Amino acid sequence: LLMAVWRRQPKQEVLVHSDQGSQFSSDDWQDSLKAHRLVRSMSRCGNCHDNAVAESFFQLRKRERIKRKTYHGREEARRDIFDYIEM
Repeated sequence: LLMAVWRRQPKQEVLVHSDQGSQFSSDDWQDSLKAHRLVRSMSRCGNCHDNAVAESFFQLRKRERIKRKTYHGREEARRDIFDYIEM
C-alpha cells in the first residue's frame, strides 16, 4: 500500500477498503492511513457483498499468477505481483 502511494503520489484522498479484522481497526493502522491521506472504508459486519470487487480482484490475481507460477524467492514474487497490478 505504501509503495502504491509513493509511486502514484495521489492528489486526492484515496479509499482503502477492508473487512472488520482487528488489524484494520487498530490505532496504528488508522494513524498510518491519515498520515498518507488515505480514507478507511470498512465493510459492514457479516456482509460479504461489501468487498465483492476487492475479493474478486484477489481471487483473479491468485488464479492468474500465484497458482500458475513457482517463485524462487520473495523478491521474484513481489516483482511479478507488482507487474500484474500495474499492467
